[in-house]
Amino acid sequence: MIEFLRRLKQRKLVQWTAAYVAASFAVIQAVDIVSQRFGWPEAAMRFLIVALAIGVLLVLVLAWYHGERGAQRVTAVELSILGLLLAIGGGVLWGIAPKREAHDQAQADKTPATIAIPPAADVDGKSIAVLPLANESGEQGQQYFSDGLSEDLITALAQFGTLKVISRNSSFQFRDSTDDARTIGAKLGVAHLLEGSVRRAGDAVRVRTELVSAADGRTLWSQHFDRPYRDLFALQDEITQAVAQALRAKLVTAISGTKQSEHPPSGNLDAYNAYLQGRFHTSSGPASAQWLGIDDFNEAVRIDPAYARAYAALAMVWCGLGQSTLAGAEKQHAYEQAQIAADRAIALDPDLAAAHVARGFLLQSKQLDWAGAEAEYQRAVALAPDDTLARVQLAMLTGTRGQLQKAVELTRQALVVDPRRAAAFNFLGRFLTALGRYDEAEQAIRQSIELRSGNAAAYVGLTTLAILRKDPASALREALGMAPGNWRTIALALARQVGDDAAAADAALQALIDQQGDDSAVQIAEVYALRKEPDRMFEWLDRAYAARDPGIQLLLFDTYLLQYKTDARFAAFCTKVNLPTPT
Repeated sequence: MIEFLRRLKQRKLVQWTAAYVAASFAVIQAVDIVSQRFGWPEAAMRFLIVALAIGVLLVLVLAWYHGERGAQRVTAVELSILGLLLAIGGGVLWGIAPKREAHDQAQADKTPATIAIPPAADVDGKSIAVLPLANESGEQGQQYFSDGLSEDLITALAQFGTLKVISRNSSFQFRDSTDDARTIGAKLGVAHLLEGSVRRAGDAVRVRTELVSAADGRTLWSQHFDRPYRDLFALQDEITQAVAQALRAKLVTAISGTKQSEHPPSGNLDAYNAYLQGRFHTSSGPASAQWLGIDDFNEAVRIDPAYARAYAALAMVWCGLGQSTLAGAEKQHAYEQAQIAADRAIALDPDLAAAHVARGFLLQSKQLDWAGAEAEYQRAVALAPDDTLARVQLAMLTGTRGQLQKAVELTRQALVVDPRRAAAFNFLGRFLTALGRYDEAEQAIRQSIELRSGNAAAYVGLTTLAILRKDPASALREALGMAPGNWRTIALALARQVGDDAAAADAALQALIDQQGDDSAVQIAEVYALRKEPDRMFEWLDRAYAARDPGIQLLLFDTYLLQYKTDARFAAFCTKVNLPTPT
């Protein structure tokens, strides 16, 4: 044995092996990059790895044989042993590849596929998606105008009960898309696409529209419209009627609900222009843009004090800021402004669906008046059956009040006309989780992630499913795989509680409290529920109530908190937040 070790050192086997491993790693990295760019099959990479692994044995033979010039060559016995190892090792490694492939395929078969809502069915021939009209004005600052015309067409067409119209949220995801008509039509579940462009130059507006068959990309109808800017509203009506006639949908006599309009009652184009700018800013997301939107909507109602639609939009922005961005006195001021705007919108136009949605949002956010909010959303849906936001809010309120099966049905109905709303899929997943339908829940959550890859809240849903399935390793893996941020901190705090490391569990909870104690009270209560510490759980629920934490709406479908639904304190808390006591 000593002689054998001496010969290993003499022939520098360690140095040879280290150099070979380093070179192999570099080759794998380089080939991996090239294979991704050129779409090489996975088998090529597997073959390379197997070949390099076999090559280790060849290197050992060469090192032994040539490690020191003039040294005794390898003996016949040694050569036979190394040859045998080479054959056995190569055979084993080669056999691993197909077994691993079969294993991966088996795992893939077990992984739920993403779901489409509704389930497979024939596409309705009277269905359409209005893609965002291209801005051809030559100025990026005119984007709001082309987007506004596109949204107005959606609003106008959606009022005809014989026509299924996809919402702005879903259709606008295909701005500048390179997908063909068939692909877009399949993703949106429609038979027709309306596309085109807008050019505004001074006092003139040119609109080019084209109705396309989603099945084969054929142009069914196209037309150019050149009108003075002062005739904009008439132009919009003209385009709507032309599309209706092209679809042969007999829309003139098939209006569903009460007619909804984005136009100011005075017909003032300056007020309308300010409204369009406000809608453009508030749809872009960041808080800074929301403040710009408030300025725009205020300008719209200054020009036309009877502009109910602008007041409704103003109420929604103020309420959103109060619910998720502001705190203390600023939060209360935001809710007061939202109340004034919502009341004004209702007074000006009691049949405006958007006004009822705004009032419902305020009732649930400020007062935790779930029943009142649900009634407002129901009124909005009755006035505008295809108003997606009203339907989504109604579905969530139904879940908040504990009617989970009905909430699932309403969410699926909303997704028919808004099939790419990531938040709706996420809530659908939460409802299904609470119902114990874990596989369906996972499908919905993964669909939400596919639609919006940065949807961190949905990843928390996957962590929760792993915890409920008693799979702590998967729970931790899902949490660690998230991008840094508040939701990752929440997911880690949950996942750590079901592991074996008590110190890590305590540290994760403390990190959550230190970093997010002011705005994640419900999530902290969830962690305490998972730790079987109900006293601390109810303490944090009381903090959530004091702060009007929007997470309270999750109470009756929160699988962590519902572990204590038979506790008298749970019933008392439900009464305090105006929710029914679960049975």
